Amino acid sequence: MSNPFPGMNPYLESPEFWSGIHGRIIVFLADVLSPQLRPKYFVAVEERIYETTPDDRVLVGIPDVVVRSSQTATSSQTENIAIATSSTQPSSVTLPIPQTVKERYLEVRKVETKEVVAVIEVLSPKNKRTGEGRNAYETKRNRILTISTHLIEIDLLRAGEAMPMLNHDIQSDYRILVSRSNKRPKADLYAFNLKDNIPTFPLPLREEDKEPLVDLQELINGIYERASYDLVIDYSQEPVPALREEDNIWVDELLKEQKLR
Repeated sequence: MSNPFPGMNPYLESPEFWSGIHGRIIVFLADVLSPQLRPKYFVAVEERIYETTPDDRVLVGIPDVVVRSSQTATSSQTENIAIATSSTQPSSVTLPIPQTVKERYLEVRKVETKEVVAVIEVLSPKNKRTGEGRNAYETKRNRILTISTHLIEIDLLRAGEAMPMLNHDIQSDYRILVSRSNKRPKADLYAFNLKDNIPTFPLPLREEDKEPLVDLQELINGIYERASYDLVIDYSQEPVPALREEDNIWVDELLKEQKLR
């Protein structure tokens, strides 16, 4: 079954699916772009690694049974010893476990010199929330914006805080930013909403090269079909994160027309 939405499918933004979607977008983009860029360029899949405390935390605590076992083991040896008892009893607490996060991104490099010509980033939820994920990404983003490397930033997530832009008051659900190194601080922003098709955009290279167009809509639709997301998405439920009321009405009508509700 094909993607029932004309543009981005909001159900794919769910934490249940996004990790897989993110990974597939990176790999599919590399597969689509590589034949168009050879023999002068190649596409490398890279990883950014950092430590963070997950929002849905994995917690560790001290089980009561350990405390009880310790007391039982020593009681037979201390029967004749007076033990002072505290009026304050301990509470069971839980601790967050730090997590190693790996985020993939793409680098377009020259074959001869291995020079990085363009970086393609697909934002994750951690990039758009306060914390190590955003700090790590913004540090890299700021560095790229000061060198002669193009930056393509793809934001297909409604939730979270958008990446900073000066003198920008355009409100949209989704964004694709194309920052050409030779035109900074100016950049091209493709802002679009849930009801819109995902716009195509050029992949900037060196000035003398022909720039391929990236059809992200076709790529998302292909991922949806190949990964059989129609079999695992429950369209009778509301998407996560929640929609605005006007979008909720539109989605309800759209899904009913396609007999998915």
